[in-house]
Amino acid sequence: MKKLDETEIIKIFQKGLGKKKFESEDVEILNFDKVKIIAKIDTLVESTDIPSKMKLSDAARKSVVACVSDFASKGVKPKYGMISINLPKTISRLKINEIVSGFKKACKEYDISFLGGDTNEGKEIVFNVCLFGITDKIVTRKDSKKKDLIFVTGPFGYTSAGLNMLLGKKRGKETFVKKAIKSVIKPKPRLEFGLKNKKYFSSSMDSSDGLSTTLNEMSKLSKNKFIINKIPALRDLQDFSKNYRLNLDDLVFNGGEEYEFVFTTSSNNRNVIEKNAKLLKIPIIEIGFVTTGKGVYLENESRLIRLKDLGWKHLK
Repeated sequence: MKKLDETEIIKIFQKGLGKKKFESEDVEILNFDKVKIIAKIDTLVESTDIPSKMKLSDAARKSVVACVSDFASKGVKPKYGMISINLPKTISRLKINEIVSGFKKACKEYDISFLGGDTNEGKEIVFNVCLFGITDKIVTRKDSKKKDLIFVTGPFGYTSAGLNMLLGKKRGKETFVKKAIKSVIKPKPRLEFGLKNKKYFSSSMDSSDGLSTTLNEMSKLSKNKFIINKIPALRDLQDFSKNYRLNLDDLVFNGGEEYEFVFTTSSNNRNVIEKNAKLLKIPIIEIGFVTTGKGVYLENESRLIRLKDLGWKHLK
């Protein structure tokens, strides 16, 4: 019997629940007259998502950050939330307080009010966070135009390196180790940048499942070809990959968990977007352009190499 992956399971649910047309998007949209209520839910599971060296306060904060990142890519401010928590019955008061402090920090950081939720008993810790916001329009994944430029917020690859370090597999220079581990433990989505520049984006998508996944999804939905002519990696990551004989492209494109986002825009908007990024101290990198065709390709010495979707897939 064929093993079901995440995509197949989603299709079964859509068919069973009678949803005729599914539009892949970072958030869910509920239309009430001219107002759109935006919702996003995400799950963080102890055994698969929380490294042993990660504090529960950081894990709780990260479960909120995962949703905030999707709102950032859509140019929407999250305002309210609900939390469903699964806890083992042996959990201590100290750990509960730690979890609460993480949620509280995220609330303060992004000005979110939690309305309530649910508490359940189970074998391991699980956080389900749902956030809500209101807008008149979101930036979709599908509306890139031919000749648009492709940008990412922030360099990629540090989370892959950081996870290696947390699992005790690789190390590196002390400053790089701290930087890489921080990228895993304390991610910071670019909400303010998304809100300020929303009107300049033609399409946008959160990158937390991996840059190769994001680029391929945006290319497929827009029915355009994406040419990547710059790998968004800084020198310290390049040195790390070389020293440990790791594939730089794999670290950058297939790691995931960055909580950055990819956006496309007209070249006419480049100056204003770069100016806003500088004011907000957000590192953005122009990595390529949109053209006629299908698929995502890396440009390497005038050769085009297909960039496959090798990002994170649940139940793979």
